[in-house]
Amino acid sequence: MLESKEITKVFGKKTAVDHISLKVEPGYIYAMLGPNGSGKTTWMKMAAGLIKPTSGEMYYNGRPLDVDSRREIAYMSTEPYFYNWMSAADVGKYYQDFFADFSMEKYRKLLEFMELTEDMKTKSLSSGMMAKLKIAVTLARDAKVIMLDEPLNGIDLLARDRIMKSIVETAGPDRVLLISSHLVEELETVADYAVFIKQSHLIEVRGLEELRASEGISVADKYRQIYANVGGEF
Repeated sequence: MLESKEITKVFGKKTAVDHISLKVEPGYIYAMLGPNGSGKTTWMKMAAGLIKPTSGEMYYNGRPLDVDSRREIAYMSTEPYFYNWMSAADVGKYYQDFFADFSMEKYRKLLEFMELTEDMKTKSLSSGMMAKLKIAVTLARDAKVIMLDEPLNGIDLLARDRIMKSIVETAGPDRVLLISSHLVEELETVADYAVFIKQSHLIEVRGLEELRASEGISVADKYRQIYANVGGEF
């Protein structure tokens, strides 16, 4: 279980995350929703231990996030983070060296599933192919928490179907999956909960089945209700 308690992150004069208390439980897929600049990426980076909160605390299984707990958390960022000289095979070896839970066998299967080959150079990959490579190497870890930040960026419609299939197959009763995306309709088919963040604040967390039953609307419609008056970056 991953939880933030009143967590806040300030960059200069900008508050990127403002007193967000959020708990995500194993066995579920969470869609983290909100426009660019709403705070999704900053929250994920604090949950991954990549940046420290200004105030508040992040907990994993009831204990403050530390080096040991970070070993069980996999995070895929939106930014490219491979060296230009690397091939897809080099990327796999790099992860194998750093993460004890990394499976080279699973990585190779995911590469094939994503229609990538090990000899492909990262510097020559399109944005869509790079996105698929990042997803493959992240999902090849046997992490208890997997966070994917905008995994569908630059991905064409048919490739999205493959990616969503691989994500769903990674889910399990002992694993948390947290995915952010602007493509709300894509996540609606796989997510159990929607986490709505607006201008650095947590608005609400809704179960998708409960939302449909109680309000008779889709997650996309709820998104339009919440963010109708939000324009551009925050």
